[in-house]
Amino acid sequence: MSKRLAEVARKVGVSEATVSRVLNDKPGVSEATRQAVLTALDVLGYERPTKLRGERARLVGLVLPELTNPIFPALAEIIGGGLMQSGYTPLMCTQNAGGITESDYVDLLLQQQVSGVVFLGGNYSQADAPHEHYERLRRVNLPTVLINARTDGMPFATVSTDDAAAAEQAVTHLHQLGHRRIGLLLGPADHVPSERKLAAARRALEGLGARLDERLVVRGLYSLESGQAGATRLMDAGATALVCASDPLALGAVRAARRAGRRVPHEISVVGFDDSALMSCTEPPLTTVRQPIDAMGRTAIDLLLAQINGGARTGEELLFEPELVLRASTAPLSA
Repeated sequence: MSKRLAEVARKVGVSEATVSRVLNDKPGVSEATRQAVLTALDVLGYERPTKLRGERARLVGLVLPELTNPIFPALAEIIGGGLMQSGYTPLMCTQNAGGITESDYVDLLLQQQVSGVVFLGGNYSQADAPHEHYERLRRVNLPTVLINARTDGMPFATVSTDDAAAAEQAVTHLHQLGHRRIGLLLGPADHVPSERKLAAARRALEGLGARLDERLVVRGLYSLESGQAGATRLMDAGATALVCASDPLALGAVRAARRAGRRVPHEISVVGFDDSALMSCTEPPLTTVRQPIDAMGRTAIDLLLAQINGGARTGEELLFEPELVLRASTAPLSA
């Protein structure tokens, strides 16, 4: 108790006696100071005394890692619309490089007394990223749902595309087209979805009597520029086909092929992941593995509302089956 008083007092800039008066609902403290102390309790991850909890606002935080990948705005639109139909207002929180962090947004949402939070990708999917702010959410028992695969030890409901099935579909498709030098363009080494795709691709190739050449595995950022750089390396290493962990990576790979004077799909085949907006309108239209974002978004809303309405917190991960969408960026291996 004394540690909690000292931490809150330091955070607010008042005495421990003042914090004690607020926690015990005693008079003699201004309303502004009282609210500052209660907000500090939320931010530091301490539960308010029962008589001071009050009712949470009908707000839900939607935390996005970026807006450049079209899959995240698409998911936010589905989840935000569903929340509004259920009487909740979504608060969009988008991270920017060098700007507000995921941890900062958690502090902000706790200050706003939100009813819950949905993460549409984030630090929880990277083993080496900061995770302390998730512990704050756990301590105050705030209803929380994660979208996309998570690291071990995250006690939150999670909705994910089956990354293993996605990689298996893509690799099998390319193998059936005659490709044996299949390159993988993935996210960082500590990124759980990418590692799941890598493990599944290796298993799929072994099952087909082939072997993954480790020189044909490139990790980078989830951007078009990273896709271009990685694809150049893979083509230089002899890849005839590329499996990319996102559609922006795949578009970067197509650009790299063109700048190297190689035709897609006649000289290099490319498969993306997400089936985000306009992938049927690219040149060539992109073969990609579709995430079932409508079903995933509705399930995320159901899981969050169940927690808000008093249901038990679940740490289960629900896996959704992806679908390979065949378009014109893949073709049989040319002689």
